[in-house]
Amino acid sequence: MTSTPVHLWRLLKWGRILARHGALRGIERDPNTPRPVRRVARLARFGARVPAAPRYADAFQAIGPAAIKLGQTLATRPDLVGDEAAQDLLRLQDQLPPLPFAVIRQRIEASHGRPLETLFASIEEVPVGAASIAQVHRAVTTDGRTVAVKVLRPGIEAEFARAIETYEWAAAQVEGMGSEAARLRPRLVIETFKRWTARELDLRREAASASELADGMQAEPNYFIPAIDWPRTTGKVLTLEWIDGIKLSKRDAIIAAGHDTTKLASNLVHAFLRQAISDGFFHADMHQGNLFALPDGRIAAIDFGIMGRIDRRARVWLAEILYGLITGNYKRVAEIHFEAGYVPPHHNVAEFATALRAVGEPMRGLPVKEMSIGSMLDGLFSITRDFDMQTQPHLLLLQKTMVMVEGVARGLDPDINLWDVSAPFVREWIRTELGPEAAIADRLVEDFRTLARLPQLIRNIEARYPTAGGAPPAPPLREIEVVRVGGGWRYFAVAIVTAAVSIGATLLFS
Repeated sequence: MTSTPVHLWRLLKWGRILARHGALRGIERDPNTPRPVRRVARLARFGARVPAAPRYADAFQAIGPAAIKLGQTLATRPDLVGDEAAQDLLRLQDQLPPLPFAVIRQRIEASHGRPLETLFASIEEVPVGAASIAQVHRAVTTDGRTVAVKVLRPGIEAEFARAIETYEWAAAQVEGMGSEAARLRPRLVIETFKRWTARELDLRREAASASELADGMQAEPNYFIPAIDWPRTTGKVLTLEWIDGIKLSKRDAIIAAGHDTTKLASNLVHAFLRQAISDGFFHADMHQGNLFALPDGRIAAIDFGIMGRIDRRARVWLAEILYGLITGNYKRVAEIHFEAGYVPPHHNVAEFATALRAVGEPMRGLPVKEMSIGSMLDGLFSITRDFDMQTQPHLLLLQKTMVMVEGVARGLDPDINLWDVSAPFVREWIRTELGPEAAIADRLVEDFRTLARLPQLIRNIEARYPTAGGAPPAPPLREIEVVRVGGGWRYFAVAIVTAAVSIGATLLFS
């Protein structure tokens, strides 16, 4: 268990780095920041040369791998860190200097328990990518297939464990201050972050996520998931099919290769909606570096360490909220927020609908290229405080991914409108899932399941209330007042009654 002085020392060291990059300025100026936190922020920047424009992403990169991942998480929380910081944190690319190949070779051999040559006919020593958690090498298997080999950095698990422990400690201190800090639920944010990183640090789980996503995306032929090489995959080494494509960040190269950028953008949006709304299991790290345009026009995805999952009830609410915002039905959007428990019941539905209208209507009249789901989410965040809305951890990844997808789609086609592309898909899904036919089908399924449980229910009742035995039922007994006596008299009375009963029984059966 790490002691409080160690946590404080780490926080001051990290705070100093943040201060040097101007990343604490917003915390100092925010009137909702607890006074002790503002005091620590001022102490951290004492004597530092603070730049005019804060460099949030650079600061998190300077702190280390765990901070980079935390920064990516905070990019989904403009309500917590502010719009400016959230936008800057979106550019975190996780780029770090690669490790020597000798270290990587040792890591692969130790993980598989056999020499590298028995796994791969060849492997390129220079990695194709090096990130905070792992680096990737191109290789050829012993049976002649080209694959990508992702290897965890040694010691990364211990480094993350130390950092997360301090994050948890700091979040508990801040949340304990109550008021606005408690509403934002920082402990829950860190717990969510902890769960995300736990998945990323076990490459077998990443492989399983890729496999599950591939099964779910068979209905979306324009979205490709590389196959997993399971015999060459462990908790610390992931081997998967190699992809020859162009990163979606390289728009000029994509156009030069003859791709239709408008179609690519539309396919990306449809793939995301299929994952998030239809299946409830989605790739939650869909930035430009993880997406490729294949020669046949399909989009390929990699890096499945961060995945989001939403149950059906939440997906129905999400679809109705999106469709209500698209069509301007703010009353229905407000009702859903109350039904879902996102807004406490002591608030007024009509007032919340008016607040939503204030966010949505100014955007409805804008030119297509100026409309933004990211801006819409920022506007929604701005009214959470007025209506005591707490953080919903199951929606954090979704919000982050929606902003990412829109950004990538706009990079391909600046004139795309995510609302227009989404509307037909969402409308059809709502009709299918919430229409009369769906309601009847759901009722039939529910009734059938209830009928199927009836035999077990009857058996449970019989077990609780068994059939009477062979003895006749006991006659009714006259009620007699019970006299409560204490001390030695209690034992004396019990002894007399016991003796009387014994004598009576002896006379009766003798």
